[in-house]
Amino acid sequence: MDQSEKLLIGIENILRVASDLIDEVARLKSVEEECKILKEKVFMNQLTQAEQEVFALAIDGHSVSEIQDILHKEERTIKYQRKSILKKLNTTSMTEAVQQFQNLHQEPSQKLIRTS
Repeated sequence: MDQSEKLLIGIENILRVASDLIDEVARLKSVEEECKILKEKVFMNQLTQAEQEVFALAIDGHSVSEIQDILHKEERTIKYQRKSILKKLNTTSMTEAVQQFQNLHQEPSQKLIRTS
């Protein structure tokens, strides 16, 4: 076996390993996405269905009066549900609660970086 054949075999091996790595990265991205979805579900399952609706609208940046119009509920009902959300999430403001929810998406990457 001459140098060219050895070189070609080496290149083929490298390409095979690279292909396996690409497949593994794709698999890990899929697992990470599934984890994000599960974390969102666990997070949201702390809340009642009505609270989830209010919180989802708060995540989208809607004010109390906008949420009231969208859900056709009394202002006091929306405020009560927001208060309940804050209590359940152990936060002092809806901004903090939304940030807590958004942080769910940052945790896996940070953990991977720290353990690498």
